Amino acid sequence: MPVDLYYHKISPPCRSVHLTAKAVGLSLNLKELDILKGEQMTPEFLPINPQHTIPALVDGHIKLWESRAICSYIASQYGKDDSLYPTNPKARCIVDQRLYFDMGTLQQRWHNYYAPSLIHGKLPDPADMEKVEEALNWLNDILKEYPWTAGNTMTVADFCLAATVSTINACGAVDLQKYTRIDKWLQKCSKQMVGYNDINVPGAEECGELYKSRLEAVKAKEKLDD
Repeated sequence: MPVDLYYHKISPPCRSVHLTAKAVGLSLNLKELDILKGEQMTPEFLPINPQHTIPALVDGHIKLWESRAICSYIASQYGKDDSLYPTNPKARCIVDQRLYFDMGTLQQRWHNYYAPSLIHGKLPDPADMEKVEEALNWLNDILKEYPWTAGNTMTVADFCLAATVSTINACGAVDLQKYTRIDKWLQKCSKQMVGYNDINVPGAEECGELYKSRLEAVKAKEKLDD
């Protein structure tokens, strides 16, 4: 049976799932939902994910959402070995920590910064950018320990964090070169992740262009209002 993925390419979590599938050679039946038009809110999508979020995966009787859980499932179910999501508890806990860091800290702080302009037509709060930069500094420190974010080899944590960081970079909100270890790691991702340049890069760039255009529109409106 085909494995369905409900997604949108500008979404970093969706791209992380697609990268994981590429890494294990899993062919996905892609079903694009335009979240900016509210297509995730349709009655047809409700039985698949009552939270109305993407990505959402359907694999037989399995209906799964939350991108990090989907990445872990794909790596465990379809990976040729456990390198992307280790079975050893001491190795897996590091991968899990990085996944939670991406979800609850870096991605969340980035969302808090860019959502006002992208979604709500408001200027971003500089205090929120300070929190994003704090999280990037933490990730930069994490990369002191290992060449990849969770160890000596690439794991699902790298797919998730690379999708987030590349989107932040594409939006032009930070100078990534000042985070030297992150910059070096992301360049390595672009060379060694299967599908990085044809799956992740176009989505990140489209998200960046959309964000920049929305931000400029907000700035122009604020100037008129003044």
